[in-house]
Amino acid sequence: MSKKQLTERDICSKYITPALISSGWDLHIQIREEFPLTNGRIIVRGQLHTRAKNKRADYALFYKPGIPIAIIEAKDNNHSVGDGMQQGLNYGEMINVPFVFSSNGDGFLFHNSLAKDGKVEKEIALDEFPSPETLWKMWCEHKEISPIQEAIIAEDYYSDGSNKTPRYYQLLAINKTIEAVAKGEDRILLVMATGTGKTYTAFQIIWRLWKSKTKKRILFLADRNILVDQTMTNDFKPFGSAMTKISKRQVNKSFEIYLSLYQAVTGTEEEQNIYKQFSPEFFDLIVIDECHRGSAADDSNWRRILEYFTGATQIGLTATPKETQEVSNTDYFGKPIYTYSLRQGIDDGFLAPYKVVRIDLDKDVTGWRPDKDMTDKYGNVIEDRIYNQKDFDKTLVLDKRTELVAKKISDFLKQTNRYDKTIVFCDNIDHAERMRQALVNENSDIAANNNKYVVRITGDNEEGKMELDNFIFPESKFPVIATTSKLMTTGVDAQTCKLIVLDQRIQSMTEFKQIIGRGTRINEDYNKFFFTIMDFKKATELFADPDFDGEPVVIYEPKPGGSPVPPDDIDGGTTTIPPDTGIDGDPDVNGGDTPAIKKFYVNNVSVSVIAERVQYFDAKGKLITESLKDYTKKTLEKEFTSLDDFLTKWSDADKKKMIIEELANEGVFFEALAEEIGKDLDPFDIICHVAWDKPPLSRKERAEQVKKRNYFTKYGVQAQKVMNALLDKYADEGVEPIEETKILTIQPFTDYGTPLEIIKIFGGKAQYEEAVKELERAIYSS
Repeated sequence: MSKKQLTERDICSKYITPALISSGWDLHIQIREEFPLTNGRIIVRGQLHTRAKNKRADYALFYKPGIPIAIIEAKDNNHSVGDGMQQGLNYGEMINVPFVFSSNGDGFLFHNSLAKDGKVEKEIALDEFPSPETLWKMWCEHKEISPIQEAIIAEDYYSDGSNKTPRYYQLLAINKTIEAVAKGEDRILLVMATGTGKTYTAFQIIWRLWKSKTKKRILFLADRNILVDQTMTNDFKPFGSAMTKISKRQVNKSFEIYLSLYQAVTGTEEEQNIYKQFSPEFFDLIVIDECHRGSAADDSNWRRILEYFTGATQIGLTATPKETQEVSNTDYFGKPIYTYSLRQGIDDGFLAPYKVVRIDLDKDVTGWRPDKDMTDKYGNVIEDRIYNQKDFDKTLVLDKRTELVAKKISDFLKQTNRYDKTIVFCDNIDHAERMRQALVNENSDIAANNNKYVVRITGDNEEGKMELDNFIFPESKFPVIATTSKLMTTGVDAQTCKLIVLDQRIQSMTEFKQIIGRGTRINEDYNKFFFTIMDFKKATELFADPDFDGEPVVIYEPKPGGSPVPPDDIDGGTTTIPPDTGIDGDPDVNGGDTPAIKKFYVNNVSVSVIAERVQYFDAKGKLITESLKDYTKKTLEKEFTSLDDFLTKWSDADKKKMIIEELANEGVFFEALAEEIGKDLDPFDIICHVAWDKPPLSRKERAEQVKKRNYFTKYGVQAQKVMNALLDKYADEGVEPIEETKILTIQPFTDYGTPLEIIKIFGGKAQYEEAVKELERAIYSS
């Protein structure tokens, strides 16, 4: 067989891999073939989802496990030696490697971004591929890495023996941080979106610095008990007996890895500041989790701890660096050494995309003013002024409003899945309790049998906090709905949460991103690929803020009385948390000299839903401001030069599914368009109607036309039954299902025999597939 006849994989196995091995690369440790970079963005269509194609490099070469040094992109021998270079350079940029190679089996095109002679690209023979030591030495010389620094940078990752490699962005974050520490930087900020593995990243950083003896005593600070406990039992578990948690205000100096709540080592009284029992030189590394929550403020408890241990290297971790006039992460830590944003996480398919349901209530929009001398349900005279959204649930409670919100949440769950984990963010603890009661009443059929269906999880309530682990644990069915205010905004790893309700006025971008982060984790085992945000207090208007970096796939505002299911005061400063276990800093919890806020409770004022608007976002996350039809027409005109061009490509396609998926990836919302046009339409008719104004036919109409033409008479009796059944399936479900042979495993096809027996009726698989193509041609002939 000639080289030109070999596939790309053949070229890899027969030419490229042998060339690497003969140059000194270890096949099992240093060479990773078909190395996955992304998972492929999750594309949501109605209640269904699919994944876009993932990015993977033909080869990623590692100097040591976890330390990538080069990318190779392969092509078959019908391509030139350099045809894979552009693709390889994109992958190389993603994982920040200086060396990229392209090959077709004849040799390599070598792209060396560190070339000293100015010749960045040159062709080399198969037997001239550089060794691992050659590439590593070039990199170290370019970076001016000393032998001492090299020993730190090349320290092994922790491995549990499973050969697991951190994701590409985790590798970047870990390696950049280790390099910075090796070069003597002592204030480092890492920004990684919620759900992207910040704690695992921190563990690998600490592990490598600890094992290399660069850092001997390490303090990991967090602000919530659950964050510390989760960290100890999960990611930090390999530290074993070298690790301890500082608790009960007791200090034991015999450990090497310390985890602590900052509240556990600080206090308002000097004797409560037990961190001073350690000498200022005791710790040589401090890692601050969720550092936006305290360490950024000059007068915060965290800042005092950091300044006390000023000689230690300090690494801040956050999903949302805080930058206001009063508070700044970058003033203290400097600019982030690495950022992996929510947008990147969604685009790469590591984070779940989301829809937004916006519901405006009449009193929220128009405000409400009491009648003269009107009293609330407790007989208090209500202050005469106009109350609006800023006041509701803080100084004025409208019981009917709470009941309506609870009804809309319950309606959504009843139309999707009543056991989908749901977090309802309320303005304060009192609001969270009233919302719990309203949700119990709306779901009395379940709540009467299980009092854990709806629970309030707030910092003041021990019973509720005890249910937090059950809410988080994917295998625990109850609780289903959690009402809260502040306690669940950060660090709660709710992998299966599918609905986040915002009945809380949020004006802080930091807090908004943290709340969104409660739903962004993916859990494929529990069918969690996307989630929905239901917004009652215009919090999602923050999507328009240029600081927001991960737009929703759809925003939907239901009609008054319509289904909530989409068709297929906080000021930007740090949130104050009372010292102990992270209790919600709510105005209802009065302590010290804090004056109680006067609140009126009104139960006889009606509230209703108003407003209707649907917004969509295109494939690149940009808001579509024109009508959906106009946007779709422009998209189709870019793909097809004319109606004839489309008809030709549609007819020639082996599977129509490929064209449909490609257009869906470009942002064509077939389901929404079918609903707007008002017929049960095939994508073919939607395209022809929207782009070229052709009158559409429903799938049933197309099926009837085929039957009228007596199309099936050329087949035998049994084959006619199969073809009729395929046509009926098309009329019910569309063209995509009939293109897959697995359709033969369901009714009514099972009445005609096994899939193999049915295919034999047509003379074999090729003849059966040709019969399906002929059926499609008959369907689309008019």
